[in-house]
Amino acid sequence: MTEPDVRKGMPAVKLSRGEFEKRFRNRFLDPAFAPLGDELDRIVAAAWDAYSNSRKAPHTRKAGTGFADPEYDIATDWLVARKAILEAQQRHDDPDQQPRILLINGSPRSEHTCPGEMSKTWRLVEQAEIVFDAMGFAVDRLDLSRITSEFGKAIHPCKACVATSMALCHWPCSCYPNYSLGQTDDWMNEIYPLWVAAHGIMIITPVHWYQAPTALKAMMDRLVCADGGNPDPSSTHGKVAKEAKALELKGWSYPRHLAGRFFGVAVHGDSTGAENLRRALTDWLSDMALVSAGGMAETDGYIGYMEPYATSHAALDDDPAFQEQVRHVARAIGRAVILSREGHFDQPGEGLRDPRPK
Repeated sequence: MTEPDVRKGMPAVKLSRGEFEKRFRNRFLDPAFAPLGDELDRIVAAAWDAYSNSRKAPHTRKAGTGFADPEYDIATDWLVARKAILEAQQRHDDPDQQPRILLINGSPRSEHTCPGEMSKTWRLVEQAEIVFDAMGFAVDRLDLSRITSEFGKAIHPCKACVATSMALCHWPCSCYPNYSLGQTDDWMNEIYPLWVAAHGIMIITPVHWYQAPTALKAMMDRLVCADGGNPDPSSTHGKVAKEAKALELKGWSYPRHLAGRFFGVAVHGDSTGAENLRRALTDWLSDMALVSAGGMAETDGYIGYMEPYATSHAALDDDPAFQEQVRHVARAIGRAVILSREGHFDQPGEGLRDPRPK
């Protein structure tokens, strides 16, 4: 077996006490905090202690039975996230449960923040939900615009642990929260169970500069752990790169944690890029072993092509054909889920494995 090789050499990022305090206090520039100087001094001191001692997960317990190392001190945050995922999987697998659809609004635009009005994407999400409701599904809305408009909602960026070793990328992600760096309020631990519980996923999204909007792309990146991620952080004693490499080199199974769920996408733009984003999304979902609900479940188009943005909502009003296309995506997903649960829809790739080396 190849000896694990861990490369180092990037510049240090540790802050001095002075720089840390400057950045920390910048969060409290509102004059309302001015009378709380003494209290803030104590909070700064406590925050520096957590940062300087790298207390990423201040609350842990022994992993216990069922883990590779029962004595490993595992973060209680991660255990809560894992429990939610296991419960979601049980709901997904229970034939007596109402089938679920995860309906995702990929637009960050909201009337409750700077744009001042709702997004066209949100309007299309509402139309798709009507279709799913009529077909008898339980619908979970995932509105990614809450990242821009709601306090305490964040999706922190992926750190690319998988590029060190697939075994270092834990399912669910164990990179966050990181209390010592102030990287808290991560939304993904609530989002993972929504994907797990779903029998069908529909993404409706605009194009932003030829690409997925920032919030949608952040969620996509953080779902990498669903495609081959390690469900046991104790097996790598947290983030010990050499241990993870050794584990992967022994032969990794690449568990597909979301395999078999049906998907559909609807992408809209104003001038260009919709087709490219639609293809990128379907490729991504297919790579995670989700199953397309068919050609009618994958659509892209333009609303108010090359027209003023100020009249874009009116352009959607005047485009019933595109609205119907989006509703057709929902119908195709719903039919695929129903047929599958009745035993009439076979997954085309069932039992086949990618022969290419990972």
